[in-house]
Amino acid sequence: MAKKDTLTNAAVQAAKPRTKPYKLFDGGGLYLLIRPDGSRYWRFKYRIDGTEKLISLGVYPEVPLASRETVDRATGKKVSMKGARELRNSARQLVRDRIDPSEQRKVEKANRRTAAENTFEAVAREWFAKKSRTWAKNNADKVIGRLEKDVFPEIGRDPISKLTGPKLLEVLRVVEKRGAIESAHRIRQYINSTFRYAIQTHRVQANPTPHPEALTPPTKGKFASITDTKGVGALIRAIRGYQGTHVVTMALRLAPLVFARPGEIRAAEWAEFDLDAAEWMIPADRTKMRRPHLVPLSAQAVEILREIHKVTGTVRYVFPSERSNARPLSENTLNAALRSLGYSTEQMTTHGFRHMASTLLHESRKWRSEVIERQLAHADRNSIRAVYNAAEYLPERRELMQWWADRLDSLAAADNVVNLRTRG
Repeated sequence: MAKKDTLTNAAVQAAKPRTKPYKLFDGGGLYLLIRPDGSRYWRFKYRIDGTEKLISLGVYPEVPLASRETVDRATGKKVSMKGARELRNSARQLVRDRIDPSEQRKVEKANRRTAAENTFEAVAREWFAKKSRTWAKNNADKVIGRLEKDVFPEIGRDPISKLTGPKLLEVLRVVEKRGAIESAHRIRQYINSTFRYAIQTHRVQANPTPHPEALTPPTKGKFASITDTKGVGALIRAIRGYQGTHVVTMALRLAPLVFARPGEIRAAEWAEFDLDAAEWMIPADRTKMRRPHLVPLSAQAVEILREIHKVTGTVRYVFPSERSNARPLSENTLNAALRSLGYSTEQMTTHGFRHMASTLLHESRKWRSEVIERQLAHADRNSIRAVYNAAEYLPERRELMQWWADRLDSLAAADNVVNLRTRG
């Protein structure tokens, strides 16, 4: 039968340090170890399977704490006498159940470590690190940026095994409610991929990611675009009248002339340009197809770039962020500029300049399809062709780009434009 508790706070407070450590026994295996420096540590002595063992229960506070004090036996926080007795009683119950309190602590510590390593953010970053090795930098930046902005603040610290479908849907609804329908669907894909990876690495057994139909469908024609010539002319006139910052204005004017992917434009670096040769070489790590892409520049494009060079030519990015020259324009800046001009997401997007150029260039019948497709940096449909040449069809592409710039000028200047579809 366990001895009754014998210690009192008054007795502990009155105990003085000695030249050697000594013990003040309470009851049931609990005692207070007093060291020469005056520190006082709760210890619990017990026997299990015939072996005597000892565990620490915390530090006795210099001033007695209220009984409501939160006790953390794993970190050695200050523990009141009442708290120490409660911890002792819990440990004694484990011994009665033939569970070693010391081993139980190791299990609990390992579980906490495992939980910390298996939060949603930890698993998502692990998935991203493995998968993004083969992605274009701008695409990788976009993926991790969306996760850091919209997902990690909400569920990043939650154990991935505890997340439910309703909770994930709640995260996606927040994105959806601000009108970012496409982003909500993209983020759902990243969450789905993270859970698939978690299943493969034995962190979870099921994937609770909501079905795409739980979200508002994205607008048909993923990248809205204007392709009728009157509409194109009006758009170019609107862009030339845009009253935003100089950097955004120049980026918006350049976009239809080069019709590169939006991420390639906003993150363009001066080191990629040779304005004397009228060329822009986008490196492989910034292109979707993971291969360098050469963009011949029209006289109009060179003029825009020389003008913006006066402002940003001493920094890395052609179109730096307003907040920091060390970062490019944010993902939604150019689309926001189009919205300010009155064009909705269903009418025009920055990516839509590519579809605009493709449609009108093909309809002109002046250029071979393979030349247009090469300038758009689309995947080569001819699987036999093993070597990609960034300068392929370059003379024709130079002519195409200048013709396109001139065509946009003429459409913007025309009062009554004949639609190309009516031409013979």
